[in-house]
Amino acid sequence: MNWQSLLAAAAINIGLAVIVLSLFSIFKKQPSNASIYYAQRLAKRHRLLFHHSLTLSRFLPSVSWIPRAFRVTEDEILQTSGLDAFVVFRLFKFGMKFFSVCSLVGLVVLVPINYNGQGGESTSHHCMDAYTISNIERGSNWLWVHFVCLWLISMYALYLLYKEYDKILVKRIQQLQNLRHRPDQFTTLVRQIPFCSEHKARGCSVEHFFSKHYPHSYHSYQMLYDGKHIRDLVNQAKYIEKKIEDLREKCAVKQQCQDDFLKLALLDKKRHELHHEIRQLQSEDMLKEKELPVAFVKFRSRWAASLAAQSQQHSNPLLWITEMAPEPKDVSWRNLAIPYKFLFLHKIGVIVAASLLTIFFAIPVTAVQGIAKFEKLKKWFPPAMAIQLIPGLSSVVTGFLPSAILKGFLYVVPFAMLAMAKAGGSISNSRAEIKACNMVFYFLMGNVFFLSMISGSLFDEIGESFTHPKDFPTHLADAVSAQADFFMTYILADGLSGFSVEILQPGLLLWDFLKMHTYGRGKEKNPYLFSLPYFRIIPMVSLSILIGMVYAVIAPLLLPFLVGYFLLGYVVYINQIQDVYDTVYDTFGKY
Repeated sequence: MNWQSLLAAAAINIGLAVIVLSLFSIFKKQPSNASIYYAQRLAKRHRLLFHHSLTLSRFLPSVSWIPRAFRVTEDEILQTSGLDAFVVFRLFKFGMKFFSVCSLVGLVVLVPINYNGQGGESTSHHCMDAYTISNIERGSNWLWVHFVCLWLISMYALYLLYKEYDKILVKRIQQLQNLRHRPDQFTTLVRQIPFCSEHKARGCSVEHFFSKHYPHSYHSYQMLYDGKHIRDLVNQAKYIEKKIEDLREKCAVKQQCQDDFLKLALLDKKRHELHHEIRQLQSEDMLKEKELPVAFVKFRSRWAASLAAQSQQHSNPLLWITEMAPEPKDVSWRNLAIPYKFLFLHKIGVIVAASLLTIFFAIPVTAVQGIAKFEKLKKWFPPAMAIQLIPGLSSVVTGFLPSAILKGFLYVVPFAMLAMAKAGGSISNSRAEIKACNMVFYFLMGNVFFLSMISGSLFDEIGESFTHPKDFPTHLADAVSAQADFFMTYILADGLSGFSVEILQPGLLLWDFLKMHTYGRGKEKNPYLFSLPYFRIIPMVSLSILIGMVYAVIAPLLLPFLVGYFLLGYVVYINQIQDVYDTVYDTFGKY
């Protein structure tokens, strides 16, 4: 990749970011888009002030939302969004602090040394190599400068991490003290409850067991039931009630609607039948048939609940399995109905599915690297030489296209991993999301980071590596520095284009437009309320931190792009946390 390709990638990404952010600032001023850009505020009944008159200021881009993001304090984030959002906030701040210092050291000290490493001349055709550590001759004393800079940067990173963990620990203790009376703090989830043959139920087993072993701290219990059939009936009843409401509105507009009155009578009869069936299923005798070997057991103190959750209750480890209960909004009711003996199979299935996704994803990653390395592409696919006939097209193809294609493929990965994590049998949504975070990060680290380096630089030397295995570390080091230009374009695409698309929400805009012009016309708009997608944010940002730490000394020119990445991400997600995303549950910073 030459300088023209790098400049083309930067120009396209910056241009797209400016256009998208300008559109966002305009769309946010329109009252019709409040359900998208102010979803959290609408859900909390906050008053929104809009200029309903058609003034010019409504259709001009503005940057007022950017300084507003920098005025948001830590206490405001804790109060409105909880400790999990606070951790995301601190993650972006860590990136800004760390890479600002790294950029200063790299640009002032390392870049001049790298450029003059071979007397100011670089024999490599790669645009970044003249400014990377690969331009330093082997055995040069200048490598000691790189070693000292690496040591200083590492010490600074450890210091920042210590301060961040200390700050988050203090906030976590404060949050736990404030929420110490929450019901889940006193509740234990019990699974694999044995069946009582005498009473034909499991509830009496729970009462007898905990009254015997925890006589002074046990309070009460609540059995769980398989409510799939009831849930289906409730959904049918809601659908029929919606149809009845629509027909009544239609009859109110029309004066004569005898056919509609007949439909209303039939639907009303069906609704009463469903309600009667639901009440029957909720009777005690019917509930016993749907009883699950799962219960929530409440204790009189948090200490007793914690002790019961962390102790083995029976000599058979597959009976009376206990753990702390998640908060009510966080419970994954569907997974609690999975028999405990099948959970192992669910976990194996998730591992197999994630492994297959990782393996198959190697194909597009390798193809992307083939596009990025145009000289290799011409050897493998001679018709690609036609790209050179159009001036400037090869710069766009090798500079912008690979990172854009890779980012497009990566967009679906977090959602696929979250679906797998939820299928793994986690008892709470937060545990599934934390598991998805780990899966996505390892996926990105393996496929995007390591595989991009190997497929981009080592395939030409793989035969030599096998014949001379002792030279493999040298080839690997060359591969790392040779991929600096690709990762620079990746940071540009992920930061400028990725964060801009996140704040614009084009998918929701399109869906809202289609909805308002089809079946949702004339109906009241509800806010599009979602929780903060930690399973997307944290792995992507962590990968950028990993790339920055690896290339801090190897290719210092990449570091200023990371500072811009974290600045834009900070502004975007502070806006989303304050106005868009809602806090459904809080893990107290376990992410």
